[in-house]
Amino acid sequence: MAWEEVAQRKRTQREQCIHAFRRLINGAHKRRTTIAGKLVGHVEVPALTKMYATGEVSVEDVVVAVILQAIEAHEKTNCLTEPLFESAVERARELDQYYRKTGKLVGPLHGIPMSLKDQFDIAGVDTTFGYVGRAFRPASEDAPMTKVLKDLGAVIITKTNVPQTILWGETENPMWGLTTLPDRPDFTAGGSSGGEAALLSLDGSLCGWGTDIGGSVRGPSHFNGLFGLKPTSSRFSHRGVPGPHEGQEHVPSSVGPMAKRLSSLVAVTRAVLNSQAWLQDPKVVPMPWREAIYQEVLNRRLRIGLIVDDGIVEPHPPVQRAVREAAALLRKAGHEIVPWDTSEHMSFIEIQDQFYRADGGEDIRREIAGAGEPMLPHVEALVASSKPISVYDYWQLNRAKVRAQQTYNTKWDDAGVDVLLSPVAGHAALPHGCFRYTGYTKVWNFLDYTALSFPWTIVSKHLDSHDVNATSTTDRDRSAGLSNPFNAYNRRLYDLASMDGLPVGVQIIGRRFDEEKVLAVAEILQSEADKSTQKATG
Repeated sequence: MAWEEVAQRKRTQREQCIHAFRRLINGAHKRRTTIAGKLVGHVEVPALTKMYATGEVSVEDVVVAVILQAIEAHEKTNCLTEPLFESAVERARELDQYYRKTGKLVGPLHGIPMSLKDQFDIAGVDTTFGYVGRAFRPASEDAPMTKVLKDLGAVIITKTNVPQTILWGETENPMWGLTTLPDRPDFTAGGSSGGEAALLSLDGSLCGWGTDIGGSVRGPSHFNGLFGLKPTSSRFSHRGVPGPHEGQEHVPSSVGPMAKRLSSLVAVTRAVLNSQAWLQDPKVVPMPWREAIYQEVLNRRLRIGLIVDDGIVEPHPPVQRAVREAAALLRKAGHEIVPWDTSEHMSFIEIQDQFYRADGGEDIRREIAGAGEPMLPHVEALVASSKPISVYDYWQLNRAKVRAQQTYNTKWDDAGVDVLLSPVAGHAALPHGCFRYTGYTKVWNFLDYTALSFPWTIVSKHLDSHDVNATSTTDRDRSAGLSNPFNAYNRRLYDLASMDGLPVGVQIIGRRFDEEKVLAVAEILQSEADKSTQKATG
């Protein structure tokens, strides 16, 4: 069967699921879900679980209301791949019945509508992650992460779109097509968790789960005004979450949550870390949520390293403004802000890029051969530039990586910082086909550090300069020269008129297994931002 026919069958299947759900919603249901629908986009996970615990609202009504939002989001952005609406409503009814019988919730995520990037295995559902050749090959069992979420009470409502190969900062593939930024169809939602980000941005889910091997949770979160956490790779289970270059462990991918509200992100992180997932997946470190660390960080003065410019790509003026504003607010609250040197980052990126190409593109070629769909241009370029290396050369790369990680660890110890504050990218969301540089996120994958995207502001024609030169941050030569192609290209992308109103985030970075610390710093920053807003509005 031709790949076009397979892709069309999958798209038809998706649309049939959406139409079938709409037919199920009768007038009485619509009236009930109107009440629940008023919560969607405003309620946070902790508040919703309290409402369930008091019987104030039913899981079924909330889930139906969120699914209706998900359908609207899909119609605007093309973000869904595998709608699971029927099974989600069935699960919601089971949870409501359990509550009526016992007066209790099944777990800390009881009734929370969630979505999964199309990498997570769900029994009986395809996991295609952008490849036509993986269509109509349903998973035989749930991934441990899927099972954990279900056991905690979450309701999985859909899977979401990804780029072909996963390895890209935009979301498009030959089977499901292009995912767009909400309200900006000419702009990308980011990648590779772009479907998740678009859905969450439009309230089609309360929490989503993505993966991040170079910025794939944090970049889309930055583009869409969301919180997105990239933990250390072994903090959450990645088993049953297939992806590119399976079997490689030199730059491990991380599973991470995404949400519109910080309290929701903290709640789901705490719940999953306390689920003892290491009993299902031996690669998960046996480390439950450490509340003592979270509370300790909330209640002391911090030393924070500041990165405004990594010396490779100078961020656009709105991005620099965001990082400076966040740093100024933390400084005003009594925290110490110190400059952070990034001179090693280019060498990290060069090592990491060699890892991405170490198999000579063989993994991608085999996946593409499964159905014979065309490679998208960026995939073709990646494969064409990949040359296989010997085992010996691979060992030398790993030696270089370990040396670099140790050097950075010593540097951090000597500086005595708690976390770093940095841009998430050198720009806000971009028009389709323009994404290139991932250096602000991928270095933390290289180090396997914890990092969080924090939605801070928007691009503003009133606050930001039209001139890309107006906020120059450094006089020192950039890596590879002042006119290196990455920086020159990024400068050409700046267009204040078309970018006006786009979300801009900042990034909080901690060391390995610093999830509680990073989330606590985010809570401090959120609190200071809320105080500042209240003061400004009187």
